[in-house]
Amino acid sequence: MLGKSKHLVSLTLIFILVLCVSALTVGAQKSNGKNGNVTVTGCLQKGDEADEFALTGDDGKLYDLKSSSVKLAEHVGHKVTVTGKFKAEAYEKGEKNEAQEGGNKEVGDITVSSLKMVSSSCQ
Repeated sequence: MLGKSKHLVSLTLIFILVLCVSALTVGAQKSNGKNGNVTVTGCLQKGDEADEFALTGDDGKLYDLKSSSVKLAEHVGHKVTVTGKFKAEAYEKGEKNEAQEGGNKEVGDITVSSLKMVSSSCQ
C-alpha cells in the first residue's frame, strides 16, 4: 500500500510540474504578442522582388520579411530564427479562401530586428 502512495505522489508532482511549464510557455507567448514581437524559426528564401524575403516557418506558415538593420540576403537558404514586429495579413472578403485553396499560407509580415542562424541549410 505504501508503494502505491509514493507512486501517486510522484504522478501528482509530475502533473503539477507539467502544468507550471505550460503556464510559463503560454505567458511568454502572450508577452511577445503584447508588444507586437514574434519569434519564428524556418527557412529563409528570396522574395518575389528586390530586397524582399520570405520565411517558411517550421509550422508551414509563410511570412514576408523585411529589415533595415539585419542583412537578410546573407542568410538565404539557411534555417534561421527571426524576431521582429508582426503585422497580420489583411485579406479582402473572399480572398482568404482563394489564397488557401491556391496553397498560399501567408499569415503576415515581420519587420526583423534580430536573426540567429540555426543551420547553414534548410534540411
